Amino acid sequence: MRGLKPFGALLVAALLGTPWLAHGQIANAAAKTTAPTATVILVLGDSLSAEYGLKRGTGWVALLEQQLAAKQKNAVKVVNASVSGDTTSGGRSRLPALLAQHKPTAVVIELGGNDALRGLPMSMTQSNLLAMTQAAKKAGAKVLLLGMQVPPNYGAAYGAEFSGLFTQVAKTEKVALVPFFLKGIADVDGATANFQADRIHPNEQSQASMLANVWPELKKLIK
Repeated sequence: MRGLKPFGALLVAALLGTPWLAHGQIANAAAKTTAPTATVILVLGDSLSAEYGLKRGTGWVALLEQQLAAKQKNAVKVVNASVSGDTTSGGRSRLPALLAQHKPTAVVIELGGNDALRGLPMSMTQSNLLAMTQAAKKAGAKVLLLGMQVPPNYGAAYGAEFSGLFTQVAKTEKVALVPFFLKGIADVDGATANFQADRIHPNEQSQASMLANVWPELKKLIK
């Protein structure tokens, strides 16, 4: 459990830090439309997906693009619409325009950690996750939820209820789920070695593990 401490600090930094767009999002926002492709993956997340503190092109989303290219899936386009510090409310408000612009085949939702830090009602977080999932499905996209957990100092009951939100939404909407996005990174002994020097954000070496947690479920959605 000691390994979850950096994850708690990450949430603090994600909330208090000045929000910024993920690499590539500026270009995406400037483009009127996405060029027609066979498959479009839209990643809607916070600092965990926005290459916070990393060299551009080294985050797990960029690694996903590289992996797809290596597998000669050149018809797959990845749009990173992640914003550091974002909450489920922010993601819910941004999603309709992103769906209209990019017409994704699959939507990866990686949000919720900042909701817990702000002490927002879990009913609100669940409602936002449901709304985003339903909106993506209505737009014709398949959905993958990336589950989050909170540090143990929040209490066992709260932690179980919070992580259970993602499971409940996934079951209700019958969509794919990664139970804990940072499994093997933030929940292991010596977890600080998996984070940047500030002991807050996952380092470059951890990005491959983050992708490894996502890929088994994501690949099922883009066959």
